[in-house]
Amino acid sequence: MSFHVASICTDHKFGSAPRKQVITFLADKASDDGSGVWCSKGTVARCTELSKSTVKRVFQQFLNEGVLIETGKRKNKNGFTATYCINLDKVLELPLTKEEPETTEFTVTPVQGEPPRREVVAGFRTSG
Repeated sequence: MSFHVASICTDHKFGSAPRKQVITFLADKASDDGSGVWCSKGTVARCTELSKSTVKRVFQQFLNEGVLIETGKRKNKNGFTATYCINLDKVLELPLTKEEPETTEFTVTPVQGEPPRREVVAGFRTSG
């Protein structure tokens, strides 16, 4: 589980809610470099509450775009599960979800006055 990869994926736009759900789920399973993702499309569908056909379509889109790279296969009781790597370079090219702050042509430095002085009034100390 990688908070690093999950954070990167959360901070970028993927174009639709199903795509964001799938990549966020996969990022949660990845190592810090994006590799080591191996879960079946059925598992992804079940955990994201998306249809299996939607998950398959999103996987294919990500593979075509280079966001996901198939790195091998792992044997399991049903045959095999493909292993994937999230291509962080491609993810970083996507637009950010956060709006960039507007920049101005100059920087305003706040003016700081003198520190408050203590005065003695009728035997009582006051500040100000």
